[in-house]
This record gives sequence, C-alpha cells and structure tokens, in this order.
Amino acid sequence: MTVFVALLRAVNVGGTGMLSMADLKALCEGIGFTDVSTYIQSGNVLFRTADDEATVQARLEQALAEKMGQSPGVILRSREALERAAENSPFPHAKPNYLLVTFLRDEAPKDALDKLVAPGGEEVHIAGREIYVHYPDGSGRSKLKLPALKAGTSRNLNTVRKLAEMARELEESGN
Repeated sequence: MTVFVALLRAVNVGGTGMLSMADLKALCEGIGFTDVSTYIQSGNVLFRTADDEATVQARLEQALAEKMGQSPGVILRSREALERAAENSPFPHAKPNYLLVTFLRDEAPKDALDKLVAPGGEEVHIAGREIYVHYPDGSGRSKLKLPALKAGTSRNLNTVRKLAEMARELEESGN
C-alpha cells in the first residue's frame, strides 16, 4: 500500500474553509484510507491506500466537496517528493519558518516569474511543481505578488520536513 500526503488548500485560514483535523481524519477513514493521521490545523493528512494517485485525488476531492460544499483543492505528494522539496531548497541561508514551499498540481507556467513583484526583497525560485519563496521579513508582512502561487498551497520548510518524516515513519511501520 502506498503512503500519500495530502495538502489541502485554504483550510482553516482566515476563517474560511473550516475543517477540524478530527473531521478530516474521519472523512479519510470513511472513504477507505488507512493509518490516517493529520498534522497541525492547516489541512495536512497522511494515509495509506492501494489506490493510484488519480483515484486518491478524485475520491478525496469528492468527499471534501460533500462535507464542505466544495473541495478546497487537494495537492498530493509522496514522501520522496517531500524529501526532495526539503533537500533541494535553493535558499540554504533562509530560516526554515521564513521559507515557504508552494506545492502545485502541475508544473508552474514558464512565464510564472514575469508577473513577480517582490518589494520586500523576497527571493523566488521555481522547480517544477514547487515554488520556493524566501520571505526575509516573514510572510505576514510581505507585499509579494506572484499570481502563480494562487494555484497551490504553501507550507513552511519546517512543516515540509515534518510531513516527510511522518510519511517515512508510516512507510517503515509497514502495516
């Protein structure tokens, strides 16, 4: 059985898309995923399933739409993909909580950086289905504008590392 990490978009952010992690866990168990666990309140869920990625995507989005009225959007990654995202950070000097990785379903558009506005000295790097943004003064005060970020969901580097670690532990438990 394959371990997946699902990253939900816009869940429990600014009062929109409210979904408790207990409800998310129950929802995933209800559609047949096993060894389900969540991490923090921002829509991170790990589970094991025999389904392929496309089936997992469709089942989870449908279940979320039924629960929430619409799906918040789901980005799936494997442990290996999360580890690569953490290891390949193009900003080794950045504090992990000041470096956000935005996960996209598909590769970023070739012209994604053409519309970049980074007045606070933010640094941006695109690597396939991930966009790395270093916010030297923190993301909360940033005036960064990059439309390509809207298609994905962001996690700071600490969270990416923790999710990869949790996925590895789930794989190694080998139930």
